[in-house]
Amino acid sequence: MKKKLIYIFIFNLIIGTTLYAQQPKDSISKSKDSLVQPKSSIIKANDSIEKIKDSVGQVKDSIPKIKKKYGIRLGIDISQPIIALFEKNKHKSLEIIGDIRIKSKYYIAAELGHENKDIQEDFFAYTTSGTFLKVGVNRNFYENWGTMNNEIFVGARYGTSLFKHTLTQYTPNATLNYFKTVPNNKETTFKNLSAHWAELILGVKVETFKNLFLGMNAQFKIMIGSKQPDNFKNMYVPGFRKVSSNNLGFGFTYTISYLIPIIKK
Repeated sequence: MKKKLIYIFIFNLIIGTTLYAQQPKDSISKSKDSLVQPKSSIIKANDSIEKIKDSVGQVKDSIPKIKKKYGIRLGIDISQPIIALFEKNKHKSLEIIGDIRIKSKYYIAAELGHENKDIQEDFFAYTTSGTFLKVGVNRNFYENWGTMNNEIFVGARYGTSLFKHTLTQYTPNATLNYFKTVPNNKETTFKNLSAHWAELILGVKVETFKNLFLGMNAQFKIMIGSKQPDNFKNMYVPGFRKVSSNNLGFGFTYTISYLIPIIKK
C-alpha cells in the first residue's frame, strides 16, 4: 500500500513538473506570434502603397502629352493701311512681320517694311521715304491650357533704317514784320540717311481660328544714333516713326498672321 502511494506521488510530481516546464514555452511562442503579426501588417501596408503608386503611374502614362506646334508665322501690320485711309494717302506703309518658335516660350521675331510719309510742320514740309528692319526675341508668359496657343509676351528689338528726306517747301521764321516772308518751294533731297534704335515691346496674340492669329502690341523706343543732314533734324524715321526732342518714341501695332506648322514636339 505504501509503495502504491509512493508511485502515485512520483507520477504526479513528474506530470506537474512537465506541465510547469511547458508553460513558459507557450507564452514565449505567443509573444513571438504577437511580434510576427505587426510585421505582417507592415508588409501588407507596403504592398498597398506600392499598388497605389503603380495605379498613379498608370494614370500618368495614360494621359496623352500635348505637343506644341513649331513653325514659321508670317503676317502684316493692319493698322498702317487703315491710318493711310484717314490721312488721305499722305502716309503709305507696309510692314511684314514674322517669328519662329525656338523653345516652348521663346520666339525669334522680325519686322521688315517700307514707309513713305508727307509731313507738314509750321514753317516747312517734307517727305520721308525709306525701308526698315527690326530683329529680336519674344518671351511668352501665358500658360496655355490643352491645345491653346495664345501669347502674352514681352520682347526686345534692334531696329535700323535707311531713308531719305525731300524738303518740299519752307518759310523763313522771321520774328520781325518789316519784310514779308515768302515760302520757298524748291525741293531739296537729303539721301543716304540712316538710324538705329532699341525697342521694348509688350503685346498679345490670340489664335482665333486654327493657325490664324490676331495680335496687338505697344512699343517703347529709344534712338541710339542717326545720320542726319546739316541744319535738318531727323524728326521722322521709317520704322521708328516720330522722334521726340529727347530721342524717344512710342508706337502701336495691330497684326494678323498665319502659322505654317513644320513640326510638333
